[in-house]
Amino acid sequence: MALAEHLVEDAIAVGVTASDWRDAVRRSGALLAATGVATDEYTDEMIATVEKLGPYIVLAPGIALAHARPSPAVLRPGLSWIQLAEPVEFGHDKNDPVWLVVALAALDHDGHIALMSSLAAVLGNTPLLAALRDADSPARVLDLLATEGSPS
Repeated sequence: MALAEHLVEDAIAVGVTASDWRDAVRRSGALLAATGVATDEYTDEMIATVEKLGPYIVLAPGIALAHARPSPAVLRPGLSWIQLAEPVEFGHDKNDPVWLVVALAALDHDGHIALMSSLAAVLGNTPLLAALRDADSPARVLDLLATEGSPS
């Protein structure tokens, strides 16, 4: 599964407190930077994208896919995963509040499409989403994603 292939344990945080959507995106971007996926500039680009285009990144109830266009700030393809302790509002009229922010960094358009397709498979799996929401560690998140929704 592409999500598990591009997500390392150090890029996952559970029980994160964020003051607002910008803070949640900053925290997800910080994990991309900490794992060598992107620079801090990419985090700024993700925030600027939402400021310019609105909360379209809130793809499903409670779930945001933070990203920006491919840029030199992306060093390699990768993801970060932030499970929020308390959901935050992104300003989406149907899918707020958000409890999960997945940040995606891709080198090109095709990389975005492949990772978004994998994320769509997760979003369509209600039992998996419930298990991911309750995951209490980065290792548990990885385990759930690797087994593609066989919560145990």
